[in-house]
Amino acid sequence: MTNQSNVNGGRARPRGFIRAPQDFYGGLVLIGLAVFSMYAGYDLSGMQGFSFGPGTAPRLFAWMLVGFGVIIVLMGVINPGPKVERWYWRGIILTIASIICFALTIRSLGLIPSSFISFMIGAAATDEVKWGQSAIVGAALTAGCAILFPYILNLPFQLWPQF
Repeated sequence: MTNQSNVNGGRARPRGFIRAPQDFYGGLVLIGLAVFSMYAGYDLSGMQGFSFGPGTAPRLFAWMLVGFGVIIVLMGVINPGPKVERWYWRGIILTIASIICFALTIRSLGLIPSSFISFMIGAAATDEVKWGQSAIVGAALTAGCAILFPYILNLPFQLWPQF
């Protein structure tokens, strides 16, 4: 007799239509994101003849995302795979908080402090963070942003707060 837990690499044999729930639902999320991006850019003009319009690339990428999402959904139906694991809200909340912090502080604090602060908030999203290493990486990425945006791309970012 074979042990049921050893079948499928230690996973129990999936029942029903969906054999790999993680892949299936992940593919649906990708399709939903693509549909949302198509809706958000519906009023952008597309391609006329051989000239590209501002909506050409977003539509192209959205259709590619739909294609990848369909492939992943089909893989979730065909191949057995892992179940959906529980969500870790700390990571989701702190990642969103990092983005909101950057959006709220970029004008008042400038690029350098807001980039570093938002990076450190994002680093706290995991309990495996090493604060010394995160500070070094955050400083390096902030320095890269401080060089890239105002000097290489000539974007008018204020680097430091103006009091």
